Amino acid sequence: MAKVWFVGAGPGDPELITLKAQKLIAQADAILYAGSLVSQAATQWARPACVIQDSKGMTLAEITDWLIAQSVAEATVIRLQTGDPSLYGALIEMVQPLDQAGIEVGVVPGVTSAMASAACAVESLTLPEMTQTVIFSRVEGRTPMPEGESLEELGRHHCTLCLYLSITLLQKVRTGLLAAGWQDDARIVVVHKASWPEEQQIIRGTLATIKEQCKQAGINAQAMIIVSPALGARQWPEIKKSKLYDAQFSHRFRKASQIQE
Repeated sequence: MAKVWFVGAGPGDPELITLKAQKLIAQADAILYAGSLVSQAATQWARPACVIQDSKGMTLAEITDWLIAQSVAEATVIRLQTGDPSLYGALIEMVQPLDQAGIEVGVVPGVTSAMASAACAVESLTLPEMTQTVIFSRVEGRTPMPEGESLEELGRHHCTLCLYLSITLLQKVRTGLLAAGWQDDARIVVVHKASWPEEQQIIRGTLATIKEQCKQAGINAQAMIIVSPALGARQWPEIKKSKLYDAQFSHRFRKASQIQE
């Protein structure tokens, strides 16, 4: 039976693709990759006989029609998407027509750009007693946000915010977060093409400066915005340490050390 796999290609570096994804690519009969976001290098493990198509100029209907057309006999068909298919990947929109056609579907997760960006910048998205919550979201543009999910409302939590698809809306980022109680000197990191060899850029600034910094750097697409009270902690003289590794903290693998009087 034919099966269509929705595979996360990760943030850009082909070496960050999962082992399962690599194995599927190596046995695929057809691959439709999102060429506007996914490096063609992610298809390097495909067999010579594999049909490979770039979808950057295709509509949703054309994408699903192509996947259905390639799903014959015992074919393994891959829709290769950027990051992780479950996050801003239009997954359900593409799966529904396949369900209606009676075609089996599978999903392989991938490294999303928020994680890759934090890694590239050597930042932690959480820090003990500083922030233990991470919100993945975006700023309202042509697509409206659901009720209760405006940036101002989310920003009131004062936790880590990872903003996708919003690099052209940095003024809205500033306005929304100032309204939520953040200050203009709040640290912000923008990572353009996280993990892409020779293309990655990391811009560090504040709510007040980041728009102009990104303009000067020519960054207007494919960028992750991270705002967090934990940014820059690497340079702090003191931080709260995790209890997990505290010598005075017991857990099921280690007993606490005796306190010396």
